[in-house]
Amino acid sequence: MVTGMDINDIRAWQTTLLLIAFIGIVIWAFSKRRKKSFDEAANLPFADEEQHRATIEKEDQQP
Repeated sequence: MVTGMDINDIRAWQTTLLLIAFIGIVIWAFSKRRKKSFDEAANLPFADEEQHRATIEKEDQQP
C-alpha cells in the first residue's frame, strides 16, 4: 500500500536540493573563469587610493 510522501521524505528531498545548491555555489566561487572578476572586486577598496592621498596632501597644505 502506497501512503504517499510524509514529512521525512520532504526533509530528505530538501536536504538533497540544498546539498546540490551548496556544491554548485562552491564550484562557481572557485571556478577559474571567475578569478579575474573576483580579483578586481577584492581590489576595489584600493582603487582610488592615489586620488585619496592627493586630496589629503592638498588639505594638509591649506592654512
